[in-house]
Amino acid sequence: MKSPAWRLSDQHREWLLNGIAIAICAVFLFPIYWLIVTSLKTEAEIFRTPPTLFPTAVQFKNYIVESSGGFSIYRSFFNSMLISLSTMVISMALSTPAAYGMARYNMSFKKTMLLLFLVTQMMPPTLILTPLFIIFKQARVLNTYLAPIIADCTIAIPFSVLTLRTYFLSIPKELEESARIDGCNKFVAFMRIMIPVSYPGVIVSAAFSFLFAWGNLIYPLTYLTNQAMRPLTAGIYNFIIAEYGISWNRVMAFGVLTVLPVIVIFISLQKYLVGGLTTGTVKG
Repeated sequence: MKSPAWRLSDQHREWLLNGIAIAICAVFLFPIYWLIVTSLKTEAEIFRTPPTLFPTAVQFKNYIVESSGGFSIYRSFFNSMLISLSTMVISMALSTPAAYGMARYNMSFKKTMLLLFLVTQMMPPTLILTPLFIIFKQARVLNTYLAPIIADCTIAIPFSVLTLRTYFLSIPKELEESARIDGCNKFVAFMRIMIPVSYPGVIVSAAFSFLFAWGNLIYPLTYLTNQAMRPLTAGIYNFIIAEYGISWNRVMAFGVLTVLPVIVIFISLQKYLVGGLTTGTVKG
């Protein structure tokens, strides 16, 4: 059968698909571009009509001025890194052996525990704000970094357990049995065999644990009253509710530093993130 005259060649079809992909990427990346450009504009240029796609005079004043004071942008960045990295380390230290145990050993109420882990992912954080506030007050950890770290772990640990369990289920038991025959005990086999083999799942869980804490606003806003201890998300909130109006270029400068680690994580770990999420969809 003769092909229609309008039918595209393989090369032209590839160009068309690439063009569509570039156009879609441009649409999704435009808000990030606008965020960066706006942080480099003056307050007057931000409200100019028509708006400018490029700053007429690039200025880094917003990044320099905000380096000191109660809402120091770099102090907030340090707070965000401290809370997020601590959440990631604690979550991985607890969830990895828990996920391995739930994947390899029979235990009472295992299905119930998995269901409860799943339910915690559906609960809005506002539901546990008050109970956690009472617990932290009794434990005297309010207004310390420990309070938002523990609160963020309540989200990160159940997600990591569910994700890592699917990875451990996908690893053949023969690997552990071979290690046991070679003289390894259960702990050594877990550390030397299971952890290295399941590293894509560990990386995915660690990355999302970090991102959960990095983007969280309600926990640090509730449990940290000291402005100097609040992370970037709370710093942006302070500018939005400013007494003399919203300082948009400062808000955008905070926004640039907020999304920067997220972009770096997704670019550097994209193959692990895609592989980890798809593995979780085929194993139960």
